[in-house]
Amino acid sequence: MEPFETLVRDHAAQVWRVCRALVGPNDVDDAWQETFLAALSAYPTARPTRPRAWLLGIAHHKCVDLLRRRYRDPLPIVSDVEGLAAPGWSREAASGAVDDGDVWRVVAQLPPKQRQVIAYRYLGGLTYAEISAVVGGSAAAARRAGSDGVARLRELLKEE
Repeated sequence: MEPFETLVRDHAAQVWRVCRALVGPNDVDDAWQETFLAALSAYPTARPTRPRAWLLGIAHHKCVDLLRRRYRDPLPIVSDVEGLAAPGWSREAASGAVDDGDVWRVVAQLPPKQRQVIAYRYLGGLTYAEISAVVGGSAAAARRAGSDGVARLRELLKEE
């Protein structure tokens, strides 16, 4: 089994991008960190055969937990989190690789299922079968949600 540090190095950027798409810029760092903390404690016994899908499944649950907490917790006054300690990876490298302009704002307008499928497919690189295991439903339903989401994104981007 590969060392956990290698797992973090190989998949950190994809996990960060998916978390960013699911929870937005204010909670992305918390979701990312909670994902890897949970993965670290489960890693010795989990022995994942598809580590990226395994990590993105954990990220999905952590993002859902954060979104639920958002509605229960008071709003923070300061939410400036600096630096992540993943060797060989930085948040700036992951987010700065593409000039996203207003794409995040447009993606946030999609229904949750479409937003999740698009994030897992295009940011996480999961297959539709893997996506269906994470979000529930069938691979065909995930494929349909992704198709509908991309079509809606195109409409929204044309309007702007």
